Amino acid sequence: MKNIRNFCIIAHIDHGKSTLADRLLEYTNTLNAREMENQVLDSMDLEKEKGITIKSHAIQMQYNCKGENYILNLIDTPGHVDFSYEVSRAIASCEGALLIVDATQGIQAQTISNLYLAINHDLEIIPVLNKIDMDAAMVDVVRDQVIDLIGCKEEDVLLASGKTGQGVPEILEAIVERIPAPAGDEKAPLQALIFDSVFNSFRGIIAYFKVVNGSIRKGDKVKFFNTGKEYTAEEVGFLRMKLCPTDEVATGNVGYIISGIKTASEVKVGDTITHVDNPCTASIEGFEEVKPMVFAGVYPVETDEYEDLRASLEKLQLNDASLVFDPESSLALGFGFRCGFLGLLHLEIIQERLYREFGMDCITTVPNVSYKVYTTQHEVLDVHNPSGLPAPTLIDHIEEPYIRAQVISKSDYFGVIMKLCLDKRGTLVSQHFLTSERVELNFDMPLAEIVFDFYDKLKSISKGYASFDYHVIGYRPADLVKLDILLNGEQVDALSSLIHRDHAYDFGRKMCEKLKELIPRQQFDIAIQAAIGAKIIARETVKAVRKDVTAKCYGGDISRKRKLLEKQKKGKKRMRQVGNVEVPQSAFMAVLKLD
Repeated sequence: MKNIRNFCIIAHIDHGKSTLADRLLEYTNTLNAREMENQVLDSMDLEKEKGITIKSHAIQMQYNCKGENYILNLIDTPGHVDFSYEVSRAIASCEGALLIVDATQGIQAQTISNLYLAINHDLEIIPVLNKIDMDAAMVDVVRDQVIDLIGCKEEDVLLASGKTGQGVPEILEAIVERIPAPAGDEKAPLQALIFDSVFNSFRGIIAYFKVVNGSIRKGDKVKFFNTGKEYTAEEVGFLRMKLCPTDEVATGNVGYIISGIKTASEVKVGDTITHVDNPCTASIEGFEEVKPMVFAGVYPVETDEYEDLRASLEKLQLNDASLVFDPESSLALGFGFRCGFLGLLHLEIIQERLYREFGMDCITTVPNVSYKVYTTQHEVLDVHNPSGLPAPTLIDHIEEPYIRAQVISKSDYFGVIMKLCLDKRGTLVSQHFLTSERVELNFDMPLAEIVFDFYDKLKSISKGYASFDYHVIGYRPADLVKLDILLNGEQVDALSSLIHRDHAYDFGRKMCEKLKELIPRQQFDIAIQAAIGAKIIARETVKAVRKDVTAKCYGGDISRKRKLLEKQKKGKKRMRQVGNVEVPQSAFMAVLKLD
């Protein structure tokens, strides 16, 4: 066990984490030249295109240092906010972490939030400055930032370049020398922490785990502690580039287990594996059910593709257990599903994967968050959809989820970022100048406000310099109202939204104006109204297409013209009573782009 090292890599998006991992694999000869490609640990095409890690990966390397052979387990982590629970489980499986900072950009928001996660789990931190071969690299400035942040010595900070491979041998030596070997009891009952799972269409679900105490052998009867399900370990082994079966995975090592599991919901990240005969008394702490934060309706473009969409979502759920969906129907869009996502990036990825992997063209409604509604009957309801709200007379108060947002930016953009966050109902918690050039701002703000277009606006006002990170801090009471859109007095449920009372009037007016442009003219007047309960707060009218019925009257008495116009007016009125208004698809998409 003393020759095992488990470590992960933490960094902000785009700081060169996957590229540096490639160099480590090359240097330890884990891959031969023929198998090597860029970002080899990112298995999805989508990951390579966007340059982000979506699924965490694990790989084992053999390394010889001063005549001794070491086993290095790299547990790669996704860098994005939405997957912070997966990151925390991967970090809990390690004893050390490489903190990678881009020498051209300096410390950014996710560097700090993932670093705090690692420090809370008592990991040994090895700081690495990456991209030092670039002309824009500010090695001394960024090194000082890192020393201030962690309080290490100057010689502890390693300099490297993932592109050229410079500094990689020093990193491997530091991993062996600085990171402690795993501490576990080989004689104790088996405790293994699941940090990831993948779906294989032939073998079922493959769970990746780290053995904390005891050991696991092929053929053992095992139990998953939190779900209580029992299985037989048909195959256990190590994670190299391919799965390498073995008879036993001992204490401190990282491996995989195949036991023919067919449903992803049975394997939960953070769960503990133990033996059926000799179980452990407690699970490894830190396990929690992953809760979706953002909800959106997903509807097929063609209504007869509903069953295909259901099949596609079920297959996606095998790969991604954090996706949840329930059937729902809408008068305007027909049958579809209400899906729960971890965050906006997760929503975007699922949409993209539905299109690429299953060829499904979908309409996604306005994303919203889940609210807690306290009724006058002292019940608490979880509401994910504005149409699920009880009647206004039954509502005592509504609570909405709040986040602690952390923005790091150049100090030149301090004012505009502050204004943006305050406009989004944020309250400033703290501000801290990291250097004279860089400022860190912490805000408490409602999650609903960042779901819309917050990130795009932040990037544009800061010219791309601001980095943003958030975590949910709980629910707080809010003055929210349900805003309905009525067409000819009939409610369009897909356009309803829950919104803060102060913003309702502006939002309602903009919606009516936008819909007036998009809804085609009919033979009768169409009234577009925004309403809160029974109170109309904004109105626009799409005028009727009219025929000139008085054209045949030339000269003569005015009463003849009036008679024809009255007759037309009656016809229009009758038409309006029987006519219905079709809302075009573009109207639903336009609501997302209201500015």
